[in-house]
Parts: sequence; C-alpha cells; structure tokens
Amino acid sequence: MAEHRVVHVHIGKDHYHTEIRAGEHGLIADEPESVGGSDNGPDPYALLLASLGACKAITVRMYADRKQWPLDRLDIILSHQKVHANDCDDCEQVDGMVSVIDCVITPQGDLSDEQKHRLVEIAGMCPVHKTITGPNHIRTKMGE
Repeated sequence: MAEHRVVHVHIGKDHYHTEIRAGEHGLIADEPESVGGSDNGPDPYALLLASLGACKAITVRMYADRKQWPLDRLDIILSHQKVHANDCDDCEQVDGMVSVIDCVITPQGDLSDEQKHRLVEIAGMCPVHKTITGPNHIRTKMGE
C-alpha cells in the first residue's frame, strides 16, 4: 500500500503568513513584502524547490552510501522561472507559458567523473522529481 502523508496548512488574516504542520514539524510560508506579505518564511515556490532539492540530496546520499562511494558533500542550487514555451529549447509544450526548474548539482569527494555523472543522473530519479514530472491529479473539496 502506498504511503499517505497529511500536512495541515492554516492561514488567518495576516497577509500572507501561513502556518504549516507536517507531523511534528512546524514551518512558516509567506510572501515577500513587495506583494503584501511579511516575508516571515519562504514563499510557496521556494518551498517547492526546497522539497525537490531535499529529495534529490537524500536520494543521492542513499545511493552513494549503498555503493560505498566517497561522497563528502552534495550541493544543489535550484531556481524556478516561467518562460514562454517557444523560448524553451527542450520543452514539449509549444504555446503559452511553462515552468522551468533548473538544478545545478555539485557532488564533492574523491569521486571519478563517471561516479559524479551517475550521481547527477540518480538525482533525477528521486520520488519528488517523479511526482512533479509525472501524471498528477489534485482533488480539492470542501472540508467540514
């Protein structure tokens, strides 16, 4: 049976301070002051990038550990932007806007070039990457 995760999100009247509970962990999301927020936490897109980056890092760490490769450190820099589809060299969509997430992955340690390339490849196989790029269905309904 597939894992079922539940996250609780609450927003009140404070623009746009949002409280998040993920199990025993608390997070804050917000928007920058430039759009009316208080900048008390990362915005939703930054949280999405953080989730993707964390999953890639954990997946690579697990793989390197299992292979007993000398991965000392892994740095990942992620960015997101919306671009016109016709400005995107490797996008399948041809019209409108598309989201582009760039990930720069730098493995460090006494690794061969082949091992480094394999670790970057493995990062693309993390579950969150697969979720974002795979078929999805988000069901939104009224609560009680």
